Amino acid sequence: MVTVNRLGVLPGLSQSHFKLIARRGFGDGHNSYTHSMVWFKDRLLVATMRDNFALLRSRLSLGLDVWPIECPLDPFELDLRAEIWSYDPRTDVWERVFKAPWIIGSHGKKIPRDISYRSVALYRRTPADEPKLFISTWSPARGPGPVIMVSEDGRNFRTTCEPGLVGLPVTTIRSMVPFKGRLYTTPAGSRGGNTNVSGHTVVYESRDPEQGHWEPINDFGFGDVGNKSIHELCAWGDYLYAGTLNHSGFQLWRSRCEGEAPYEWERVMEQGAWRGPLNQGVLSLYPFKGSLYIGTGIQGGGIDRENKIGPAGAELIRLNEDMSWDLIVGQPRDTPDGYKNPLSGRYPGFDNFFNGYFWRMCEHEGWLYMGTFEWSTVLGYIKRSKFPPTFASVLAHVTPQAILENQSGFDLYRSYDGENWVPVTTNGMGNPYNMGLRTLQSTPYGMFIGTANPWGPKIMPLGGDRYVTNPRGGCEVFHGRFWE
Repeated sequence: MVTVNRLGVLPGLSQSHFKLIARRGFGDGHNSYTHSMVWFKDRLLVATMRDNFALLRSRLSLGLDVWPIECPLDPFELDLRAEIWSYDPRTDVWERVFKAPWIIGSHGKKIPRDISYRSVALYRRTPADEPKLFISTWSPARGPGPVIMVSEDGRNFRTTCEPGLVGLPVTTIRSMVPFKGRLYTTPAGSRGGNTNVSGHTVVYESRDPEQGHWEPINDFGFGDVGNKSIHELCAWGDYLYAGTLNHSGFQLWRSRCEGEAPYEWERVMEQGAWRGPLNQGVLSLYPFKGSLYIGTGIQGGGIDRENKIGPAGAELIRLNEDMSWDLIVGQPRDTPDGYKNPLSGRYPGFDNFFNGYFWRMCEHEGWLYMGTFEWSTVLGYIKRSKFPPTFASVLAHVTPQAILENQSGFDLYRSYDGENWVPVTTNGMGNPYNMGLRTLQSTPYGMFIGTANPWGPKIMPLGGDRYVTNPRGGCEVFHGRFWE
């Protein structure tokens, strides 16, 4: 039995407290990402993205000697239809409750309507209403555009809006947040281009999202063309906060969302908290014990090759109620707000150069948990001639196999006060192919975490000459609690 200490603090979870409850992409290694997760109707719902590496191969030049997984040149030869899975912790039973439908694309061929379910939100129009589950989608470039689905029971889903939210030329909807009785969201992605950015850096509001009624509530990019997308939304106190992606460094904006739209917005942070491009985007926002925590990153996992930004480790920043801010994890520096030294004593990436994202956060039983995206797994496949000289000189003293065995896999850290952090795992829960911790969910039955693992079903082993089955490829889900 778990008891609190004399200060009333419950112990935090360690790696030994987590059980693997879904492996190899729910038995299908093509399920790469647990892209969203929610507790709804006494069930855990987990939504997937499939064959992430196959999609990357079709649109990006990553400078790899050999492609790490077996996949066709055309990813749409695969079944890319996103899935939603339901888990009952009382019976330890998984059930697939939804799979995206096939549609005919603009080129006249069969494609999935949804290749991912990127964001989830529970929303009710009035306090008397039962909350409903809203799920945003990611559409192929040749599809009609992303939609938002709604469900009353977690089993049956229907669309609520026209493709592209309001007919926008976008491919995905990144974030959804309820605030002051309304639902807010952020379209992103450009057809045939970058999945993270678009020419439509706008927050949308709905008082009746089930009917598909959405209105813009800010000027494009908050008046700054450098803001390429709005990555994250978060409700904290009396304000809605929006974090951007900007090649000069992220910006953070807030609004009370009162009066007539477009609302008045206030910029509270800029220039990536004065780290510039190395804090390109806001990857996560989470309120905890009276402050707002900001996790940063560089798109592409920590290396933006197209814009020549990075590689660099992510930072954790704390915004206080008086709008002052603290550097929790990161690079010491002079700023217009004074000298900032990391209060945790940890440098970018929790002293891990390869932690390119501080990706997701979640509070559970008084502790703040934060998971990373860690990209060292791909080092053994990258052409060494592509490395910056300083980087190459460091890696010359260690083999790719040693990195895979001793370095790779996401990190999960926890903190009770937001300043002092202890590791839960630094090796992807024992699986180096778990590159990222994509989802965390606190529930009455413990905490659940879901991974990003695109290394399946078949992999080219380091130094190998043929693709072989990877028993550790495909997304995983873990259940954390104090087991009796």
